[in-house]
Amino acid sequence: MKAAFFTQFRAPIEIAEVPDPKVPEDGVVLKVDATGICRSDWHGWQGHDTDIQLPHVPGHELAGTIVELGNKIRNFKIGERVTMPFVAGCGYCGPCLSGNQQVCDHQFQPGFTHWGSFAEYVAIHYADMNLVRLPEDMDSVSAASLGCRFATAFRALEAQAKLRAGEWVAIHGCGGVGLSAVMIAKAMGARIVAVDIQKDKLEMAKRFGADAAIDSRSVPGVAAAIREITGGGAQVSMDALGSRQTCFDSVACLAKRGRHVQVGLMLGDQSHPEIPMDLVVARELEIYGSHGIQAHRYGVLLGLVASGRLHPELLVTDRYDLALGVDFLQRMNEFAGTGIRVIDRI
Repeated sequence: MKAAFFTQFRAPIEIAEVPDPKVPEDGVVLKVDATGICRSDWHGWQGHDTDIQLPHVPGHELAGTIVELGNKIRNFKIGERVTMPFVAGCGYCGPCLSGNQQVCDHQFQPGFTHWGSFAEYVAIHYADMNLVRLPEDMDSVSAASLGCRFATAFRALEAQAKLRAGEWVAIHGCGGVGLSAVMIAKAMGARIVAVDIQKDKLEMAKRFGADAAIDSRSVPGVAAAIREITGGGAQVSMDALGSRQTCFDSVACLAKRGRHVQVGLMLGDQSHPEIPMDLVVARELEIYGSHGIQAHRYGVLLGLVASGRLHPELLVTDRYDLALGVDFLQRMNEFAGTGIRVIDRI
């Protein structure tokens, strides 16, 4: 099959013929119909993820068609169109048995623990409990856009931060996950302050429902600006980027008894940020991490899409072939452009 792969971290990603994947006993092989390009893939290519073994094929936001079944698969059949969360739980460890497959002790992650979806085919483990059937009227590009950023933002706001209608939420970073969060928060009835360094991303955030936008390059005190806009601070704040500065600002901008949720990955030299713990104590703030979503929660998310309250397809700004997608991935740290890019053809 044709795939994008790298043999050294930060070295050029090649496109070449590689062996087809073998179907796992507990899994399936999917023909990849679409796969998103996520900043997490960039982190993996940079060598920030310790699960990756070289050589490696990236890609974890996927939608595909089942072309081969392992002999232990009982819940799916060849020809079904599916997606999945980027963390697949084993189903047997303590976290999985409590319904928290997103923090499984033995998790399978395409594009990280195993070869991913920047390829014609991808092998999926733990398939029976982690694949999600796609509605007939949902195209594969829209489904791929759900896989990491949209689904992660949904769980972070709905389950972790427990955002409520009428509350102020600050979204720090308006890339794919941040814009997803803006759209979800709007559907939940919240009021939104969007923060970014690029005007085009802030404009897109306002189109998706942000009530206020802050260009952090021109505003010297982001936290103070948010507290002024919201009349005392946001009830919920999300670091959707993952940097020392955005993490600090997200905590510092909160109102008393506010909730910070960390979604942006804190990797490499950003992995140990300063936290204003004096404010955490004085304001009785709550700090949450959020790592993906469980497959069994996709029904709620797909229901919101079906109802017309959420429109993930609006986040897809570009559709690339594999070569263009790989080129964009390698330039991703330039923060160019808005929205989500999806590879939909080899």
